[in-house]
Amino acid sequence: MAGGKLSARQKMINLMYLVFIAMLALNMSKEVLSAFGLMNEKLTESNEAATERNSAFMQGLAEKVSEQPTKYQPLKEQADQISSLANNFNTYLQELKGNMTATVDNPQDYEVMDKGDYLDNLFFKGDKLKPEGQEFLNQIATFRDGVVEVLSKNPDMAGIAEDVKEKFETDDVKRGAGTVGWLDHNFKGFPLVASLTKMTQLQADVKTTESEVLSSMLAGKLKVEASLTNFDAIVVPSKTAFFSGENFTGTIILGKKDNTLQADKVVINGTELPKESMQAGKTILDFPAGAVGEREITGEFQFKEGDSIISIPVKSTYAVVPKPNSATISADKMNVVYRGVTNPMTISFAGISDNNVSASAPGLSKGSGVGKYNMKPGTGRELTINVTGTLPDGSKVSDKATFRIKDIPKPTGTISGQDGIVKLPRNSVEISTIGAMLDDFDFELPIQVTSFKFKVPGQPSVSVNGTKLNSQAKNALRKARRGDQVSIFDIKAQIRGNASYKLKGVSAVIVEIAN
Repeated sequence: MAGGKLSARQKMINLMYLVFIAMLALNMSKEVLSAFGLMNEKLTESNEAATERNSAFMQGLAEKVSEQPTKYQPLKEQADQISSLANNFNTYLQELKGNMTATVDNPQDYEVMDKGDYLDNLFFKGDKLKPEGQEFLNQIATFRDGVVEVLSKNPDMAGIAEDVKEKFETDDVKRGAGTVGWLDHNFKGFPLVASLTKMTQLQADVKTTESEVLSSMLAGKLKVEASLTNFDAIVVPSKTAFFSGENFTGTIILGKKDNTLQADKVVINGTELPKESMQAGKTILDFPAGAVGEREITGEFQFKEGDSIISIPVKSTYAVVPKPNSATISADKMNVVYRGVTNPMTISFAGISDNNVSASAPGLSKGSGVGKYNMKPGTGRELTINVTGTLPDGSKVSDKATFRIKDIPKPTGTISGQDGIVKLPRNSVEISTIGAMLDDFDFELPIQVTSFKFKVPGQPSVSVNGTKLNSQAKNALRKARRGDQVSIFDIKAQIRGNASYKLKGVSAVIVEIAN
């Protein structure tokens, strides 16, 4: 019965069964009962140690989550599921063992635990299982199937999943020419101390399974982290700028990529970077490049590891702009400049710092900021900007650009913010504001209407100063009939704060009286 193609565990169970039968036939000696009791004590001590190890593992994993949540949180969630399944099953077994030992006066006197009545009455009714017996099997199945389901999410854990299925199998067992139920085969008719030891061994199997699964999960995580597929080849040039005719020089290094890695603090050039700069295992740098020349990047990465702070220094250099060969001159708004407004412009020479660049043209003045200028064109249809730069060796370079000058386009008249032909009730027209706007113009200009004329069909035109109808215009409006088109024309307007510039005539607006 102990041979054949059976697992080592099943062979042991069958062997124990033979021993139990033999002991029962010999009216089991007190020494054998005590031996089972001592075995139970040793297993209990081993289980306590396993519990401490598993608890320490979960505590260490929790610390890893606090240090690197993105990396370890998914692993922690699976570990919590395994731990919960193990704790629930272990608690059930512990309560059952407590009820078993409560049937004797002294739980340490194993020699009196020679009867199997308690479990026989609890689990069985004749040849059938009682609900308590089925609950015992259900508890085993819940633990077994729950662990297997968690492990099924990781293909590398398939071997452990098969071991769990086999170790906690509860199928019928062959006995002689037939089969008997697993619970009947393992617990029916056995002395109380033997069943107690089996329960403790089952708890040991649970603890061992929990430990194997948790350690294998972490080992699998570390294996993935160490895989060469997580490395990138990184080209590091000896400098960040090369001139024509030079040889490219540099090195290639292998760098490990980890999208979950995030430093606790990154300091670059004396400034701590915000958390949003650290994304998917990399740190985004975004800061002013500085003046022309070679610049340094210095700083450090800080990682929390246990009770210590690990600092990784950062040191690199870069060059600001290549050797100049042409000027860069551009209008920030478009390829023209407008008369009557301040046109912002950017003027620079590649490779030359702003303090060594000079630009001149009628109406051009230096603005606030590097390379910033303001252009207020006067008369004429075009202007030329001349730019001169001084190189580090003292030599001069120059360039120029020509821009067209345009007038501010003709404004469009509005009533209550609407232009063209507008349909409004009479009372709305009475209180509406007459305005003017520039359609599709690149500048925001504050335009102020100073006067306009108001014409109702069949009534003389009324001149109005300001932006709203006067009493004379309102009287004329009251004589308008539904469907009449009232004209607002000859609108005069000016740029607020710049009365010297004369805007082109403002287009009229027509209002159809709705009622």
